[in-house]
Amino acid sequence: QVQLVESGGGLVQAGGSLRLSCAASGRTFSTYAMGWFRQAPGKEREFVAAINWSGGRTSYADSVKGRFTISRDNAKNTVYLQMNSLRPEDTAVYYCARGRTGIAGARSFEYEYWGQGTQVTVSS
Repeated sequence: QVQLVESGGGLVQAGGSLRLSCAASGRTFSTYAMGWFRQAPGKEREFVAAINWSGGRTSYADSVKGRFTISRDNAKNTVYLQMNSLRPEDTAVYYCARGRTGIAGARSFEYEYWGQGTQVTVSS
């Protein structure tokens, strides 16, 4: 069983930055893609960013391109999401997820394991 634990969420003013971390259990972390999704109140969960198994390929939702950066440290079994220039519309619970393969996908069904989520609130 794989466990994913997110951290780093909190309250920040618009224009500020946060760095989310997701620590994964298991010895096969480096084999799989990792992704970040978010869900705002009353809305469906949406894709934010993904990174392939090696870290060599990344993808982003249009809404966060140029502001968010996903990265991973396979030696530490950890994936990160650096969020800059935050906006009130970025407010959501952020979830990390482990992919079913090493390819970075943007759809929920491409991910097998999910963390519990961490709240990010951006005030205006």
